[in-house]
Amino acid sequence: MIKALIFDVDETLVYYENYDAKEWFSKYLEPAFQQHGINIDFETYRKMVKGILPRSYVERFGIDHVEFWKLVDNVNLRYRKVLAKEGKVKIFPDVPQALSELRTMELKLAAVSNASQECTEFVLDLFGLRKHFDVVYGKDYSNLDGAKPSPYLIEKALKALSASPNEALVVGDSRLDILAGKRARVKTVNVIRFERVEGADYYVKSLWELVELVKKIKNQSP
Repeated sequence: MIKALIFDVDETLVYYENYDAKEWFSKYLEPAFQQHGINIDFETYRKMVKGILPRSYVERFGIDHVEFWKLVDNVNLRYRKVLAKEGKVKIFPDVPQALSELRTMELKLAAVSNASQECTEFVLDLFGLRKHFDVVYGKDYSNLDGAKPSPYLIEKALKALSASPNEALVVGDSRLDILAGKRARVKTVNVIRFERVEGADYYVKSLWELVELVKKIKNQSP
């Protein structure tokens, strides 16, 4: 029986028009690093974000990794606010009504993101989405290496929703989402917003297809 859905946020519920990671790094993040005497190149930063290197990797350069990621997140929040003013933070059109439909099915919903709590809440509030979720979890500064693909945030959401792994689905667009779900022993749904991620248990092209999938699974439950 499905009791809970755990959603990724960026590129699953919302997206950023014309976003380019390398351009964001050079225009926004690199100047902030320079102001704080930090010398981290884009490729090292990208590997930490993708989970190829741990987020604590910067400690080997004598940089406190908690303060490092707080700096990154402050820059990210400022960037999101700039994009929002320019109308470049977008919501996928299927999201509001599909989430409402899922709520009518007596499901518990969580939003879980590798972005900071403030960044995550900012974009959810921008579109009035926070009301749909029982819990919202962003990056946890007490366990930064617990970001996806670690199962930590998924397990944290399961506990808050009082759901076991076999009573939930993890819904996301990226490899990190699918890996995190698998490591938490939760079945995964890849929403194919931009590309198909191998290894998911289910594939949907929209949240409307997700609604139909959940109905099907619930009907099959004894």
